[in-house]
Amino acid sequence: MVRTEEWRRLPAVVLLILAVALVYYAGGRIGLHQSVVVNGAEVTPLWPPTGIALAALLWMGLRTWPGIALGTYFAIERIGDFSLSGIGIVAGNTLAPVCAYLMLRKAGFRSEVDRLRDALALVFLGGLLPMLISATIGTWTLVLSGDLPPDRFWPVWSAWWAGDAMGVLVVTPLLLVLRRIRRPGEGVGSYRVAEVTALVITSVVVTVVATRSSLSVLFLVFPLIIWAAVRFQLAGSAPCTLLVSVLAISAASDRAGPFDGQTLLEIMINLQALNGAAALTGLLLSAMVTEQNNVRLKIEQVCGELAELVEHLARGRPER
Repeated sequence: MVRTEEWRRLPAVVLLILAVALVYYAGGRIGLHQSVVVNGAEVTPLWPPTGIALAALLWMGLRTWPGIALGTYFAIERIGDFSLSGIGIVAGNTLAPVCAYLMLRKAGFRSEVDRLRDALALVFLGGLLPMLISATIGTWTLVLSGDLPPDRFWPVWSAWWAGDAMGVLVVTPLLLVLRRIRRPGEGVGSYRVAEVTALVITSVVVTVVATRSSLSVLFLVFPLIIWAAVRFQLAGSAPCTLLVSVLAISAASDRAGPFDGQTLLEIMINLQALNGAAALTGLLLSAMVTEQNNVRLKIEQVCGELAELVEHLARGRPER
């Protein structure tokens, strides 16, 4: 009976794996549009598939890992001929998000990211630490296969690690938010809609100016992220952070604005510093605000229940 039930579920699991592979591949295609060549290796400042892979694992569990491996294969095959070195890259890109998922589960991570501990777990256990695995395995694979000289290991490794980590810090929160989005109800006032519209327009204009201006005004994006995080929590800060990262990467690729006249190494350092700071600001601040709001609501609920109890006791008290 159990075996029959498993066979019935098999087609759904296969479709799920193929869907994850397709989305992973699509994310890879998007990321490759902004790729750069660092010491002969093609890397991306923001690799969306790592964020997609971790979100898929958080939603559907370990059964999706073959889809991650398959999507990695398709992405590599699209860049060039799949060789023996590609097996190591597939293994590293699959193992890193799986380890991230396992560590997040061990830490009691909640996908709502409504606590500061959840945001910190996503940063360190989901992004910074496990992506060392994919960067190390991938770069060593290129070295051992002869595709990368050993003296170029560290520049490629650091760019690889930063791109994978940024994929988690920027893309995963956005996907976790999109899953919880519901159609706005009648309770949404016109003031709220006007504020969202103002935030979107201001974010686009200010970010374009900050990333394309010859003046060093990249810091102007942080008030926008703070605004989005304080007023709309992760639902506001995640899209805002993605917008900042995409426009900054576009400006860096064009060597425009503050990235003009810089070497490739300087561009990568400044770009990843901006993306990392923006992601951390939005993620941590939105989690803190959400946690405080939840505490306030619980206190109000307890106070309301206490007031009802006092009123009930007062009504039942006999008169003298």
